[in-house]
Amino acid sequence: MERESLTVPSAKNRCKWAGTSELFIPYHDREWGVPVHDDRLLFEMLNLEGAQAGLSWLTILKKRENYRAAFDRFDARKIAGYGARRRKALLKDEGIVRNRLKINAVIENAKAFLAVQRQFGSFDKYVWGFVAGETVVRPDKREAAVLSERMSKDLKKRGFRFVGATICYAFMQAVGMVNDHSPDCFRARTGGHRRGHRPAP
Repeated sequence: MERESLTVPSAKNRCKWAGTSELFIPYHDREWGVPVHDDRLLFEMLNLEGAQAGLSWLTILKKRENYRAAFDRFDARKIAGYGARRRKALLKDEGIVRNRLKINAVIENAKAFLAVQRQFGSFDKYVWGFVAGETVVRPDKREAAVLSERMSKDLKKRGFRFVGATICYAFMQAVGMVNDHSPDCFRARTGGHRRGHRPAP
């Protein structure tokens, strides 16, 4: 399993955004903020967050299965080998966002992802290093900015695309590096994870 199992209480208080769409409820309850340590899923989420740029997460969530089909379930080795013909086919795929820059970004990200795996042993080890291997619970604005900007800068240096600070923070929230569930949300569990703290000036 790529994510840990969750025991959902019968009476659920959720983050307010989860109630704005039926699709958001299962995503909120089962995925958002759950720590991910599977390289393939981390790669998927990084690219889906990048695809969201200028759009909404709901738009991407609706297309998620189409993205998985179009990009070989985010198998980085396969994606890194995509040539001109495959790129052209992706631009015609109505199931995904047909943006040339975003499609090319997934392919370039696959190459950068594989390079990170070679250097660090796993993408998981690399990316969780930005939070010292532990979930940060509801960081304040200053710490959130420091974490996301640091990650964005390093990813860009390694050749990743569509990894601005805003995208990086959304990614960190999605894969459980940051737990930003509302304090009254049933998913706002803090056991075993450090609370956010103001970084040293």
